[in-house]
Amino acid sequence: MERKVPRNYLKLKEREGAFIAAVEALGRAAKQAGPLDEKTSQLIQIAAAAGIRSEGAVHSHVRRALDAGATPAEIRHTLMLLASTIGFPTVAAALSWAGDILKASRNR
Repeated sequence: MERKVPRNYLKLKEREGAFIAAVEALGRAAKQAGPLDEKTSQLIQIAAAAGIRSEGAVHSHVRRALDAGATPAEIRHTLMLLASTIGFPTVAAALSWAGDILKASRNR
């Protein structure tokens, strides 16, 4: 799936290039520091994004999880597992946000 980089991120990267480079390096270092594969890492990041109620981050990590081989069922299950931790309303919202990307990926 071709990933569309959000316009706001591109503007921030243009304006604050050194900062974004440092954030990206931190992300790479964290992934390389442990044994988790890319798919598992993205599913965890979907859960974290849902927990902070970040629609944009859920969108981004669902795209990345799909690119890493996650199935729509795995993505939905990741979010459903959070119901007793972050609450049903937040999970329902995150499932809707994930659905935006899952629907778009089916239409390509």
